[in-house]
Amino acid sequence: MSQVLRRSLAVLTTTTVVLLLASTVFTQSPWTKAAPFPEPDEEYYGIAAGGKMYVLGGYGYQGIPRGVVFEYDATTDKWTKKKNMPSPVHHQAMVESKGKIYVFGGFQAPKAPAAAGGWEPIDNSWEYDPVADTWKALPPLPTKRGSALAFEVGGKFYVIGGAALHPNSKLVALTGPNPARSVSTNEMFDPATGKWETRQSLPTARNHGYGGVSHGKIYFIGGRLGHSFITVTSNTDIVEEYDPAIDSWGGLKNRMPTPRSGGGYTTYQDKIYVAGGEVFTPEMAGAFRAIEVYDGATDKWMTMPQMPMPRHGVATAFIGNKLHLVSGGITTAAAGATQDTKMQVHTSSHDVIEVK
Repeated sequence: MSQVLRRSLAVLTTTTVVLLLASTVFTQSPWTKAAPFPEPDEEYYGIAAGGKMYVLGGYGYQGIPRGVVFEYDATTDKWTKKKNMPSPVHHQAMVESKGKIYVFGGFQAPKAPAAAGGWEPIDNSWEYDPVADTWKALPPLPTKRGSALAFEVGGKFYVIGGAALHPNSKLVALTGPNPARSVSTNEMFDPATGKWETRQSLPTARNHGYGGVSHGKIYFIGGRLGHSFITVTSNTDIVEEYDPAIDSWGGLKNRMPTPRSGGGYTTYQDKIYVAGGEVFTPEMAGAFRAIEVYDGATDKWMTMPQMPMPRHGVATAFIGNKLHLVSGGITTAAAGATQDTKMQVHTSSHDVIEVK
């Protein structure tokens, strides 16, 4: 056999192996597709209740909140539109308890003479009954804020962190960020008494964070320091632990592998799943594909297969042992993509991965 023929056969063999390996990687992807989301947007928040997934919120055009509610039934693979929020907001804090969904704070579109940008923090508190598709007002948050996190431990709700206006400041037109700042506020609501109580403050004031409850303790993960608007702030990887039983914050925990903010989060079997997020620096602007999992019992992180596409403002929830990622923006809101009205930056993609 000639040397030329040998070289040709070697090249063909190598190419075949590479193609086979690529095919194997593709066919063995752990992600599957479910019914696409009907109204793509960013700043959707997901939550599971009664074996179904609910997606609430939506940033809307120029930050005027959509306030939509959608229900996903995995048994039929169908989305159903439900009754809108009574007061449309985005960046609300949400938590589920006994089949009901509780919504706290968020940002709304300010009234005139301020401009259309929806960054006015509010103190609204609501209980949503998915079965009856009804909303009930609750005693308002003591502190107006958006981009906070809500947790349930022992039948009580904790609303922690977020962003609020500077004291004595006023809303301005959306030609630049409104005068907001991160807050460390920690307020507890007892549904049995209908009363709010102030608890120990979050040590590191943050907004747009991630979090969950693991083994009876609350973990506030990552998020955004400083302002609520990403162009004038920075991401952090800090993880802080709160023990509601003794109203105390412990020392810093093992840092999140990828500093980020503005993604999805959910908890399954005492492990906290952190999905996607966004970043903006003078050199780059974009969204993350990373999914990282935190176990409060061991103070350790593990990495899951990357999301099929980068996203921030992605709705996230578990139905059974399957993690659902719904809609969101495929780049950061600060990237300026909305300056081109023909550019589609919001995805209807609904990706699912089984966790064993």
